[in-house]
Amino acid sequence: MTEPLFFQHHVFFCVNQRDDGRASCADCGALASQKYAKQRIKELNLSGPGKIRINQAGCLDRCDAGPVLVVYPEGTWYTFVDNHDIDEIIDSHLVHGKIVQRLLIDPA
Repeated sequence: MTEPLFFQHHVFFCVNQRDDGRASCADCGALASQKYAKQRIKELNLSGPGKIRINQAGCLDRCDAGPVLVVYPEGTWYTFVDNHDIDEIIDSHLVHGKIVQRLLIDPA
């Protein structure tokens, strides 16, 4: 018997800051974007068990495409530039189930 998912969507924002000079998601404002997404999900009453969880993550090893976030359980990888992009991911993917093609990054 398959157990139901605890969250419909679990979103991880890489907020890693590399200390060796290589580009990192933190350099691109990823923490502010994660906090914005978390607040927006709360405002939409979409947070909590059975709904959507927005988390910070350490290095997701994709900083070269960054900043990055990944949506599970689908495993959909996105990049973003600003809060407009975050809104589009929330509205299109998380609320309506439609992937935002223009922000996708190759999962490989």
